[in-house]
Amino acid sequence: MKYLIVAAHPDDEVLGCGASISKWTQMGNEVHIIIVAEGATSRDFRRDQAKRKNDLNKLNQSAQNASKIMGVKSLNFLGFPDNRMDSVNLLDVIKPIENYIFDYQPDCLVTHHYGDLNIDHQIIHKAVITACRPQPNFCVKRIMSFEVPSSTDYQISNHVNSFYPNWYEDVSDFMKFKLSALNEYDSEMRQWPHSRSLENVEYLARNRGSNVGIAFAEAFSLLRFIN
Repeated sequence: MKYLIVAAHPDDEVLGCGASISKWTQMGNEVHIIIVAEGATSRDFRRDQAKRKNDLNKLNQSAQNASKIMGVKSLNFLGFPDNRMDSVNLLDVIKPIENYIFDYQPDCLVTHHYGDLNIDHQIIHKAVITACRPQPNFCVKRIMSFEVPSSTDYQISNHVNSFYPNWYEDVSDFMKFKLSALNEYDSEMRQWPHSRSLENVEYLARNRGSNVGIAFAEAFSLLRFIN
Protein backbone atom coordinates (compact mmCIF):
# COMPACT_ATOMS: atom_id res chain seq x y z
CA MET A 1 0.00 0.00 0.00
CA LYS A 2 0.91 3.65 -0.39
CA TYR A 3 0.22 6.04 2.49
CA LEU A 4 0.20 9.83 2.38
CA ILE A 5 0.40 11.65 5.72
CA VAL A 6 -0.68 15.30 5.64
CA ALA A 7 0.40 17.06 8.84
CA ALA A 8 0.20 20.69 9.87
CA HIS A 9 3.54 21.20 11.61
CA PRO A 10 6.85 19.43 12.07
CA ASP A 11 6.24 16.89 14.89
CA ASP A 12 2.50 16.39 14.20
CA GLU A 13 3.27 13.51 11.87
CA VAL A 14 5.10 11.66 14.66
CA LEU A 15 2.76 12.64 17.49
CA GLY A 16 -0.24 11.56 15.44
CA CYS A 17 0.93 8.31 13.89
CA GLY A 18 4.70 7.87 14.23
CA ALA A 19 4.49 4.29 15.47
CA SER A 20 2.01 3.34 12.75
CA ILE A 21 4.24 4.92 10.09
CA SER A 22 7.13 2.80 11.37
CA LYS A 23 4.91 -0.28 11.30
CA TRP A 24 3.67 0.41 7.78
CA THR A 25 7.14 1.01 6.35
CA GLN A 26 8.62 -2.06 8.03
CA MET A 27 5.81 -4.13 6.55
CA GLY A 28 6.97 -3.03 3.10
CA ASN A 29 4.50 -0.20 2.49
CA GLU A 30 5.41 3.17 0.98
CA VAL A 31 4.85 6.24 3.15
CA HIS A 32 5.07 9.87 2.04
CA ILE A 33 4.69 12.89 4.34
CA ILE A 34 3.58 16.46 3.62
CA ILE A 35 4.16 19.09 6.32
CA VAL A 36 1.99 22.03 5.39
CA ALA A 37 2.97 24.86 7.78
CA GLU A 38 6.43 25.89 8.86
CA GLY A 39 6.29 25.97 12.68
CA ALA A 40 8.08 28.42 15.01
CA THR A 41 6.99 31.75 13.47
CA SER A 42 3.78 31.91 15.53
CA ARG A 43 5.94 32.56 18.59
CA ASP A 44 6.26 36.18 17.45
CA PHE A 45 3.55 38.83 17.20
CA ARG A 46 4.23 39.12 13.45
CA ARG A 47 5.48 36.38 11.15
CA ASP A 48 9.22 36.91 10.67
CA GLN A 49 10.88 34.04 8.83
CA ALA A 50 14.29 35.73 8.86
CA LYS A 51 14.19 36.08 12.63
CA ARG A 52 13.26 32.42 13.02
CA LYS A 53 15.61 31.10 10.32
CA ASN A 54 17.66 28.99 12.73
CA ASP A 55 14.53 27.60 14.39
CA LEU A 56 13.01 26.72 11.02
CA ASN A 57 16.20 25.06 9.82
CA LYS A 58 16.37 23.03 13.01
CA LEU A 59 12.73 21.94 12.68
CA ASN A 60 13.27 20.89 9.07
CA GLN A 61 16.34 18.88 10.06
CA SER A 62 14.43 17.30 12.95
CA ALA A 63 11.66 16.28 10.54
CA GLN A 64 14.18 14.75 8.16
CA ASN A 65 15.88 12.83 10.98
CA ALA A 66 12.53 11.59 12.29
CA SER A 67 11.49 10.48 8.80
CA LYS A 68 14.65 8.40 8.46
CA ILE A 69 13.95 6.69 11.77
CA MET A 70 10.43 5.84 10.60
CA GLY A 71 11.55 4.67 7.15
CA VAL A 72 9.61 7.30 5.20
CA LYS A 73 10.14 7.44 1.43
CA SER A 74 9.66 11.20 0.97
CA LEU A 75 9.20 14.29 3.12
CA ASN A 76 7.78 17.51 1.66
CA PHE A 77 7.48 21.01 3.18
CA LEU A 78 4.89 23.45 1.86
CA GLY A 79 5.99 26.38 4.04
CA PHE A 80 2.63 27.92 4.90
CA PRO A 81 2.51 30.30 7.92
CA ASP A 82 2.51 28.66 11.33
CA ASN A 83 -0.80 28.94 13.21
CA ARG A 84 -1.96 31.50 10.67
CA MET A 85 -3.53 29.16 8.12
CA ASP A 86 -6.80 31.04 8.51
CA SER A 87 -5.08 33.93 6.68
CA VAL A 88 -4.58 31.74 3.57
CA ASN A 89 -7.18 31.06 0.88
CA LEU A 90 -8.36 27.50 1.33
CA LEU A 91 -7.95 26.81 -2.39
CA ASP A 92 -4.24 27.66 -2.09
CA VAL A 93 -3.93 24.85 0.47
CA ILE A 94 -6.04 22.36 -1.46
CA LYS A 95 -4.17 22.68 -4.77
CA PRO A 96 -0.71 21.46 -3.65
CA ILE A 97 -2.29 18.60 -1.70
CA GLU A 98 -4.15 17.58 -4.86
CA ASN A 99 -0.88 17.67 -6.77
CA TYR A 100 0.85 15.36 -4.31
CA ILE A 101 -2.09 12.97 -4.38
CA PHE A 102 -1.82 12.92 -8.18
CA ASP A 103 1.94 12.33 -8.01
CA TYR A 104 2.00 9.65 -5.30
CA GLN A 105 -1.35 7.93 -5.95
CA PRO A 106 -1.81 6.90 -2.30
CA ASP A 107 -4.25 4.19 -1.28
CA CYS A 108 -4.64 5.66 2.21
CA LEU A 109 -4.53 9.29 3.32
CA VAL A 110 -4.04 10.19 7.00
CA THR A 111 -4.46 13.67 8.47
CA HIS A 112 -5.70 15.70 11.43
CA HIS A 113 -8.98 15.39 13.30
CA TYR A 114 -11.39 18.16 12.30
CA GLY A 115 -12.21 19.04 15.93
CA ASP A 116 -8.66 19.85 17.09
CA LEU A 117 -8.14 23.10 18.96
CA ASN A 118 -5.33 24.19 16.63
CA ILE A 119 -6.70 26.23 13.71
CA ASP A 120 -4.11 24.87 11.27
CA HIS A 121 -5.23 21.32 12.03
CA GLN A 122 -8.84 22.24 11.30
CA ILE A 123 -8.02 23.92 8.00
CA ILE A 124 -5.74 21.14 6.80
CA HIS A 125 -8.41 18.57 7.60
CA LYS A 126 -10.89 20.54 5.49
CA ALA A 127 -8.37 20.94 2.67
CA VAL A 128 -7.59 17.22 2.66
CA ILE A 129 -11.24 16.18 2.59
CA THR A 130 -11.86 18.61 -0.26
CA ALA A 131 -8.84 17.30 -2.16
CA CYS A 132 -10.22 13.78 -1.64
CA ARG A 133 -13.75 14.50 -2.85
CA PRO A 134 -15.06 11.35 -4.54
CA GLN A 135 -14.20 11.03 -8.21
CA PRO A 136 -14.38 8.04 -10.58
CA ASN A 137 -11.18 5.96 -10.42
CA PHE A 138 -9.82 8.03 -7.52
CA CYS A 139 -6.77 6.40 -5.94
CA VAL A 140 -7.52 7.11 -2.25
CA LYS A 141 -9.63 4.27 -0.85
CA ARG A 142 -9.19 5.02 2.85
CA ILE A 143 -9.10 8.31 4.78
CA MET A 144 -8.27 8.42 8.49
CA SER A 145 -7.65 11.14 11.06
CA PHE A 146 -5.31 10.95 14.03
CA GLU A 147 -5.20 12.59 17.45
CA VAL A 148 -2.42 14.96 18.51
CA PRO A 149 -1.56 15.46 22.18
CA SER A 150 -1.87 19.16 23.12
CA SER A 151 -4.45 19.83 20.41
CA THR A 152 -7.08 17.08 20.16
CA ASP A 153 -7.20 16.76 23.94
CA TYR A 154 -7.11 20.53 24.54
CA GLN A 155 -10.40 21.14 22.73
CA ILE A 156 -13.55 21.63 24.81
CA SER A 157 -15.32 18.50 23.62
CA ASN A 158 -18.91 18.26 22.50
CA HIS A 159 -20.86 15.87 20.29
CA VAL A 160 -19.65 17.69 17.17
CA ASN A 161 -15.89 17.99 17.67
CA SER A 162 -15.00 15.00 19.89
CA PHE A 163 -12.49 12.44 18.64
CA TYR A 164 -14.19 9.04 18.35
CA PRO A 165 -11.61 6.39 17.40
CA ASN A 166 -12.83 3.38 15.46
CA TRP A 167 -9.56 2.16 13.94
CA TYR A 168 -6.69 0.94 16.10
CA GLU A 169 -3.20 0.06 14.93
CA ASP A 170 -1.33 -2.40 17.14
CA VAL A 171 2.02 -0.66 17.57
CA SER A 172 3.33 -2.72 20.49
CA ASP A 173 6.53 -3.48 18.56
CA PHE A 174 6.95 0.00 17.11
CA MET A 175 6.61 2.52 19.96
CA LYS A 176 10.39 2.64 20.33
CA PHE A 177 10.62 4.15 16.82
CA LYS A 178 7.98 6.77 17.64
CA LEU A 179 9.74 7.81 20.85
CA SER A 180 13.09 7.87 19.08
CA ALA A 181 11.65 10.07 16.32
CA LEU A 182 10.12 12.43 18.91
CA ASN A 183 13.51 12.77 20.57
CA GLU A 184 14.63 14.46 17.35
CA TYR A 185 12.04 17.17 18.10
CA ASP A 186 13.62 18.23 21.40
CA SER A 187 12.63 21.88 20.81
CA GLU A 188 8.94 20.92 20.50
CA MET A 189 8.63 18.36 23.29
CA ARG A 190 7.85 19.37 26.87
CA GLN A 191 8.42 18.01 30.36
CA TRP A 192 5.87 15.84 32.16
CA PRO A 193 3.06 16.49 33.04
CA HIS A 194 2.64 18.47 29.80
CA SER A 195 0.42 16.71 27.26
CA ARG A 196 3.22 16.89 24.67
CA SER A 197 5.74 14.99 26.79
CA LEU A 198 7.30 11.63 26.01
CA GLU A 199 5.69 10.19 29.12
CA ASN A 200 2.20 11.24 28.05
CA VAL A 201 2.75 10.00 24.50
CA GLU A 202 3.56 6.59 25.94
CA TYR A 203 0.63 6.72 28.39
CA LEU A 204 -1.76 7.60 25.56
CA ALA A 205 -0.54 4.65 23.50
CA ARG A 206 -0.95 2.35 26.52
CA ASN A 207 -4.47 3.70 27.10
CA ARG A 208 -5.46 3.26 23.45
CA GLY A 209 -4.02 -0.23 23.59
CA SER A 210 -6.05 -1.05 26.69
CA ASN A 211 -9.18 0.07 24.80
CA VAL A 212 -8.76 -2.95 22.53
CA GLY A 213 -6.83 -5.40 24.72
CA ILE A 214 -3.26 -4.90 23.48
CA ALA A 215 -0.13 -3.34 24.94
CA PHE A 216 0.19 -0.22 22.74
CA ALA A 217 -2.02 1.26 20.04
CA GLU A 218 -2.46 4.38 17.97
CA ALA A 219 -6.08 5.35 17.48
CA PHE A 220 -7.67 6.81 14.36
CA SER A 221 -11.06 7.89 13.17
CA LEU A 222 -11.93 6.11 9.95
CA LEU A 223 -13.61 8.71 7.73
CA ARG A 224 -14.00 6.78 4.50
CA PHE A 225 -13.25 3.25 3.39
CA ILE A 226 -13.88 1.74 -0.04
CA ASN A 227 -13.27 -2.00 -0.17
